[in-house]
Amino acid sequence: MAVGGETGGPRDTLGLGTIDTVISVEEVERQAAQFAADAPSPDTLRALSAGDPFMRIEGLVAGYGKMEVLHGFDLYVGRGQSLCLVGPNGAGKSTVLHSIYGFTDIKGGAISVNGRDVTRLSPNQKLKTAGIAYILQDNSVFPDMTVRENLLMGGYLKDSPAKAQEAADKVLEKYPRLKERHDKRAGVLSGGERRLLEISRALIMEPDVLLVDEPSIGLEPRFIEMVFEILADLQQVEGKTIIMVEQNAKKGLEFADIGYVLVSGQLAKAGTGDDLLNDPEVGRLFLGG
Repeated sequence: MAVGGETGGPRDTLGLGTIDTVISVEEVERQAAQFAADAPSPDTLRALSAGDPFMRIEGLVAGYGKMEVLHGFDLYVGRGQSLCLVGPNGAGKSTVLHSIYGFTDIKGGAISVNGRDVTRLSPNQKLKTAGIAYILQDNSVFPDMTVRENLLMGGYLKDSPAKAQEAADKVLEKYPRLKERHDKRAGVLSGGERRLLEISRALIMEPDVLLVDEPSIGLEPRFIEMVFEILADLQQVEGKTIIMVEQNAKKGLEFADIGYVLVSGQLAKAGTGDDLLNDPEVGRLFLGG
């Protein structure tokens, strides 16, 4: 990982860091753990959510089978806010999303949305009755299905096929780029269009909360900008609450209202996205400068 270092070393002609500025993942984790000792209090986290959390995670202990990944993790985010999780590989960022959606073994703690305890609900229940949708980081479109058929797959929990069709029509009206290709195989779409289709499919159930895992992964820069513009519209115009993991920590924090830094399954630091962008320690360890 390239991070900012002292001046005066070998020239960095590619912007990737020099021998003096590259440190190992293990060293990043060790240094990050030093400021984890001053982890933010629940009161600080609630204040970042404007004092009125729409989603709460309190004391979450979770993992996979016997492997515990999250150790007493807290999260508070207000309705219509966005929160980005950053940290080294293996810190537990995606496990937070997995736990919210019901993909992990939860050993302790609680998750609630709008005052309702959703900790033990299944993924289907969270999508249909709790208003939580998950946008996976992997290419999850069905390439041999048309754009419309992919959207209808997102409505499989609707009460009737007619309601799924109605929801698909609504989404297609919102995104003319997809409407123009509604009868085309998803496999012929560009990378950015496929990501748009994945986001749109998650909207079919009209969720309140979007869990977004690595929205920029594998995309060209022009498509990355498009995806973040779409997410900004969903938050600012439609009032969606967004919890995101983003490999490009700088981009994620520029987008988000709130940023959390995770280290070894625990919350090490929290602040507004701007605060973390301007934090020299966060910049040195995670933002490449």
